[in-house]
Amino acid sequence: MTALLRKRRRTLVAGSLAVATALALSACGSSDSDSGPGSGKDTAATHTVRTAMGDVTVSDAPKRVVVLDTAELDSVLALGVKPVGATHTDAAGGFLGYLPEDRLTGVKDVGEMMTPNLESIAALKPDLILTSKVRHGDKYAELKKIAPTVMTENTGYPWKENFQVHADALGRKAEAKKVTDAYAAHTARVTEALGGKAKAAATEVNMVRFVEGADIRIYGRKNYIGTILADIGLGRPAITDKAKDGFSYDVSPEKIDLADADVVFHSTYGDPSKAKETTTTGSGLWKNMTAVKNGKVFPVDDQLWIQGIGYTAADKILDELQADLTK
Repeated sequence: MTALLRKRRRTLVAGSLAVATALALSACGSSDSDSGPGSGKDTAATHTVRTAMGDVTVSDAPKRVVVLDTAELDSVLALGVKPVGATHTDAAGGFLGYLPEDRLTGVKDVGEMMTPNLESIAALKPDLILTSKVRHGDKYAELKKIAPTVMTENTGYPWKENFQVHADALGRKAEAKKVTDAYAAHTARVTEALGGKAKAAATEVNMVRFVEGADIRIYGRKNYIGTILADIGLGRPAITDKAKDGFSYDVSPEKIDLADADVVFHSTYGDPSKAKETTTTGSGLWKNMTAVKNGKVFPVDDQLWIQGIGYTAADKILDELQADLTK
């Protein structure tokens, strides 16, 4: 009997220990699952991204990404990610025309770029939001309640640095290197097609944009298209050095001759007549420009050359530059 009692006592102790261990493990499991953002059951691996709003913890492999500007949309597509939601850039709606249509099928339009619909974004249950402080810094407190929000400081000129932030947030640094390597190789091919570095540098190129409700912009060096022209090694006229903050030198139609160069590319945002394109390109000042007389003026797609701001757009722009500059 004594031996039997001892055996039962050992069995009870072992059982108690097993229950205690199970409870402890259960408690640890509950603590871990509650620590994830959003659902309370997120145990995915995370990493920290340095952003314009400070360090942000994001999933190592976000699956439901919302982008709130054109540069971010270009970036995610270049990196092989299909977002669940994106904004559009004007009242007409729709995403930029140069982007591959099949890659955008099913992507939810969450409103105009400067006024995104926060309810629509939240309904998509994103695990990452990409945008910039200059666009949506005033909405950061609301956006980060929906999902981890990665903001770059600005858009446009620092597009290459921003792309690396996007790649980091998406956990796609290896894919980013392939994209940037391909871009470097493409720019080198275009430079060679133009006759080499010396000949490219001797060709002065201007980019002019007609904007509804604003003066005509002669683009400087510190903007998206300016960096692409620089990467090819093309020359820029002296007027570009007068651009405010390096971005653009704005003129009225009566001073459009200041935009003259060996080659002039131009695009239009908005209605051509309201943007002064129609009257300007029909004026004597325009027709007397050297580039016009030599047949070296080329209209280009504003969505591609100005609004896209990314490697997807850049690849197409490089092809167009080579085609036009070698005519």
